[in-house]
Amino acid sequence: MTPPPDRRAGHAPARSTRERVDELVRVFPFPDPRLADARGLLGYGGDLVPERLLAAYAQGVFPWYDEDPILWFSPDPRMVLRPSELHVGRSLAKRERSAPYAIRMDTAFREVIVACRDAPRPGQDGTWINQDMLEAYCGLHELGYAHSVEAWAADPEEGGGERLVGGLYGIALGRAFFGESMFAISADASKVAFVRLVRQLEAWGFDFVDCQVTTDHLARFGATEWKRDDFLDALDRAMEGETRRGRWMFSSESEEPE
Repeated sequence: MTPPPDRRAGHAPARSTRERVDELVRVFPFPDPRLADARGLLGYGGDLVPERLLAAYAQGVFPWYDEDPILWFSPDPRMVLRPSELHVGRSLAKRERSAPYAIRMDTAFREVIVACRDAPRPGQDGTWINQDMLEAYCGLHELGYAHSVEAWAADPEEGGGERLVGGLYGIALGRAFFGESMFAISADASKVAFVRLVRQLEAWGFDFVDCQVTTDHLARFGATEWKRDDFLDALDRAMEGETRRGRWMFSSESEEPE
């Protein structure tokens, strides 16, 4: 009988997402998310090393702050979208059919997060994406956990080249995708990118997109408010799935991520 490849090569057996998550949670535990205050604030301090960030997401917690100390949140209710419940309005569907943008994944992660940081947001003074956050998520991208979806449009000034006009980024762990931020400088660019992403996530068998906090914008896509307990239960089930780690590509480009 031929021994398993990992034994033959002298490597430890590959660990499942559940095993990785359990180890991360043991090393980087957070308080029970149910102890968060009315704002969803659970705790403060720590750092943004990749292991702590992944442990946070696996426990239903995310960082959200503009200056030290780092603040960790787990809001109740939680805004969540099941990919099968995606709603695309008539005008957006028309825009999508006209194919004004080329939509790609993981070809310009840093550019996307920088654009999200710099995007003006009505009613907000500044941004939570400071330099430490930016570098931390770029580090997760290099490790294959953070992903960008980009909308590109023809740029007349570049002689046939393209320019980035919209996009979003987030984290994938198990069968869960945690959306972080989006931006658009051309009409509906981030919306078209989001729709393409959600459809791809459904094809890959993802359970949900964590949209974190309630907005009318996300509600129009079909996202709904979940009780924190329901979200944590669904998150626990999602950790049973294997993490789709590495560079992502749409199925129309390649069936598997590189």
